[in-house]
Amino acid sequence: MKKLKAVILFFVLITFYNCKSFAQSNSTNHKGITSIDTGLTIHKVRTALNKGKSYIIGSSFEGTILAVSYKGDILWKNKLSGFMNHDVWCRDINNDGKDEILVANANGTIYCLDSKGNLLWNFKKNDAPMYAVTAIKKGNDVNIVAGGFDKSIYYLSSKGELVKEIKSSTFSIEKPWSKFKTEIPDSNVSTSNFIRPVKKADGTEILVVLGTNNHMNVAGTLYFFHTLEDLPFKKVKIQANKDLKKKIRIRPLGDFKTADLNNDGNQEIILGSSSHANDILVSTYDFANDKFSYNRITKVKFGYDIAHNVIINDNNKTKYLTRVGSQIYLFSPPNSNDKNTERLLSKYAYNDMCKDPATNNVILASSQSGGSCIHIIDTDNKNWKNAFKKLQPTGKIAQIIENTKNIKNNLDKFNKPSIQSKSQPVYLMTEKIPGNLEGLKNDISNNYQTPIFLNSGNIDKEKWNRSSIKNDKYREKRDGRMKYSLTQNQILDKIKSKYENQKGYAYWAGHGNDPYMYQLETTKKILDLADGKKTVLIYPELEDHSKDLEYVLDDLIYPLAKYSQSKNANIFLRSKNIFWLGSNYLKPWSRLMSGEFADVFVPSMEETTDKSMELSLAGRMGIWASGAVNSWGTRAVPDNASFDRSRQIGYQRLPNHFLRMLVFHTANGAQFINNFSIDQEYMSVYWELIAKGALYVPKRNEILSISPVHVSMKDPDHHFLNDGSNVKWTTFYDEAFEKNNPFVMSRLNGTWPGAPVTLWDFSRYAAGVKERRLNFLAPYPNGMVLITPPQKGVFAQKNVIRKRLKDNLHPIYKNIMKEYITDGHNYYSADGTQTFRADEYYQKIEKDLRDSAKKLPITVSGDVAWVVVQTSPTHLRLTLIDNGYINPNNRKAIVTFNTITPISIKDILDGTIFKTSNTKSIEVNIPCGAFRFIDVELSEKL
Repeated sequence: MKKLKAVILFFVLITFYNCKSFAQSNSTNHKGITSIDTGLTIHKVRTALNKGKSYIIGSSFEGTILAVSYKGDILWKNKLSGFMNHDVWCRDINNDGKDEILVANANGTIYCLDSKGNLLWNFKKNDAPMYAVTAIKKGNDVNIVAGGFDKSIYYLSSKGELVKEIKSSTFSIEKPWSKFKTEIPDSNVSTSNFIRPVKKADGTEILVVLGTNNHMNVAGTLYFFHTLEDLPFKKVKIQANKDLKKKIRIRPLGDFKTADLNNDGNQEIILGSSSHANDILVSTYDFANDKFSYNRITKVKFGYDIAHNVIINDNNKTKYLTRVGSQIYLFSPPNSNDKNTERLLSKYAYNDMCKDPATNNVILASSQSGGSCIHIIDTDNKNWKNAFKKLQPTGKIAQIIENTKNIKNNLDKFNKPSIQSKSQPVYLMTEKIPGNLEGLKNDISNNYQTPIFLNSGNIDKEKWNRSSIKNDKYREKRDGRMKYSLTQNQILDKIKSKYENQKGYAYWAGHGNDPYMYQLETTKKILDLADGKKTVLIYPELEDHSKDLEYVLDDLIYPLAKYSQSKNANIFLRSKNIFWLGSNYLKPWSRLMSGEFADVFVPSMEETTDKSMELSLAGRMGIWASGAVNSWGTRAVPDNASFDRSRQIGYQRLPNHFLRMLVFHTANGAQFINNFSIDQEYMSVYWELIAKGALYVPKRNEILSISPVHVSMKDPDHHFLNDGSNVKWTTFYDEAFEKNNPFVMSRLNGTWPGAPVTLWDFSRYAAGVKERRLNFLAPYPNGMVLITPPQKGVFAQKNVIRKRLKDNLHPIYKNIMKEYITDGHNYYSADGTQTFRADEYYQKIEKDLRDSAKKLPITVSGDVAWVVVQTSPTHLRLTLIDNGYINPNNRKAIVTFNTITPISIKDILDGTIFKTSNTKSIEVNIPCGAFRFIDVELSEKL
């Protein structure tokens, strides 16, 4: 018996030691900051109590809820629905001394977990995402209050039973305004940006709903309710006081905290803006005195982020601690005599921040660059400020940096195979070259044919007599961000210098806000003085759907395109949303789609606030493959990651997501790159990958990963077009309409951030994605499914110059192409006599996609983006990329060989050789945040 006890004790000690070692290995102390590696990208952090003991609750990118001890132990995980969580709230709702965890999920569900992570109950009314959740106490009872994009507020019992629904139309004062006003509900309705309790001096709680109707331009209104009452007793429009000396624009709010700042027993409301980092504001509302006060956050570089706020004790003084970008600001509350602000600059920005009221620790979520740590700031430790300045996250950030370094080291030893075909040229249009990289740029420019670095940088706009513009709207239009101060001669003098000792110049020639920044004759003169050097005329957001745009195209754009054809110039159309699978199929754009200016127009995208990245890629590549254009382009900027403007998390300081997206797009043939510099030393590996030929840039007839099945767009459905254009308004949800109108492509407006796509949506069955969120690196498991102009039948465009689609692609597609036709709503027969419902007909297309994939040489499955191109008669280049855009991880690709039998399979950078004998598939591991280039050699010509 004693021997048995000794054995048991031994195993207990071993287990204890192993657990302790695990905690230590996942926890790093920086003397003031403890970092815990969770292995997950943590987007939200809260704290909870269990019998008075505090612990951390995290919510991951994938929607997993996890509990973490301060020692670094992962106490439990619950994956819930697998979709993102918009809000998390912790409170004891059943009076057992243990906080429950309440979660508002993008699939429309409120989840309630106990302190061990077990699901207690869930509540769902419809599919509209739930966006806000809280718990409020009245007497001995606790009610859960939730709201989302269906424009209602729900009171639930502590057991998850519906107590009451309050429709926002009964109390909201938000009014819609827009050029698309006819498409927006007329009645005053709002969605719940935040729902929170506020404690009064007598200990009672009131409910505050921050209602809004727009992710981008509306700060909203604070609605104050007594618990369970139908109407608010107070409404406070969030707006700046008129007596302020400096004009303040209050953007949408991304942070809502409460604290008693003046020790009167009443909590104040602290609001952090969600906006452009040059326009960050912290607003404080004193409920007891009905007064707003403001703090403007300055010295933040360009980016999109939230001002997260907590209140701490700093050297025995009450201070705001505001995190925005990669900085922390410390300043005193309103009415304090201390006007000093302390600024702490760190390396990385973070997804979220909260304060633990039980310990006074400040908790940071993971780094926005794909980090996996939770960081605990001990504000009682005098070293915490220095620790924050020096904070270098471990976990996935360290992996990404190391993996990129390995790619760079292997690239240094790489020599392009002599048999490899010549890549297409790549134009780096807006690269900012710091001094330490000038040598590398010059080396590339002098020794390699591609990439080609263009000069860039906008100048002031032309001040000219616009009376010749016959359109009233555009004659009066100006872009408020620009200065209109230069004469034509001044402009020509300034731009002439831009070409000196350069290979070309790229600049804004106009914008949707004002296409006529320069008169047509001035731009023609600019092209003349370029003297044959490459010029790229950038036109962002040129996507009006009205007759006004038709005038601009006929008066300005098409004449300019005609003139550009002999001037080595391109018009870079940087559109938004679903433009390249919708607006471009409207009549005004027919000359572009005909191929008349194929050598001039370059379709590109601004993906800000979009939820359709996988669609825009299929649309641009489809137009290129059709021959309507001969090149396509892409853009990498901080706001790419901002799919939800109310929670803008777009301040990544490690641009690994940029790098992988650009590798993917370039491997698919993108030639015009509009990049925004963040860390050019890190990004410079992209230049070298192109220069040395490891990243092969194919012609359209060299790509072999395009599905033989393509979907062609006839005249786009009106609702589809406007749904895809209204990404900022939040109040579109109509339950009856959604149930009765299945769309081929849907849930694209501002109502659906992070929401699941429908079973019959193109994004699911073709692109292989499950949600409306940042699908820049969609897997397309059956090959890239192009969205194209109709090729045959009554919907095909007449009198086109371009060739047929199958004649532009690789010869293997000659006899295997199959076309389906849609308007974004339904499917149609080529002769126009039959209409098919999206929720029924998709099954036929999905089966065709699976069957047709077997006709491709290679297909790939797994959480990866992939491309296959032919680099020589007997060699294929397979590019494999970690597809977690801002959620990178180690990935596994299953590569299947369908119509070929390789005789050699080799990673061209690290030299790994894969087994080829008697195998139809191989597994390839892709390190976190990385990509691989695999050479597949064939025994005979393909």
